[in-house]
Amino acid sequence: MAMEKQLFNLKFAAKQLNRLAIKCEKDEKAEKKKIKKAMEKGNIEGARIHAENSIRQKNQGVNFLRMSARVDAVAQRVQTAVTMRQVTGSMKGVVSSLDKAMSSMNLEQMSMLM
Repeated sequence: MAMEKQLFNLKFAAKQLNRLAIKCEKDEKAEKKKIKKAMEKGNIEGARIHAENSIRQKNQGVNFLRMSARVDAVAQRVQTAVTMRQVTGSMKGVVSSLDKAMSSMNLEQMSMLM
């Protein structure tokens, strides 16, 4: 059960990082609008500050997306491990049933199990 909880937490973290990346894109666009307004008013220094903010937001958004992809990759590996554990448990039950059928050599019972 612990792996399933970790899987949920990883998926949740990946979603949060995606949301943050989208927010950064939105903030970047807002900063670009501020750059345009500052340029129209002739405020070059203000435009430069907004440009730096826009660049920072863009880089931060890219970093969030990169981190989200990494977390998602880890989540997929955990998902594979959870699935393999479930399959192993199922196989364990089938093998024990087949073992009982083999000991009695009942072919009908073996064919029904398979």
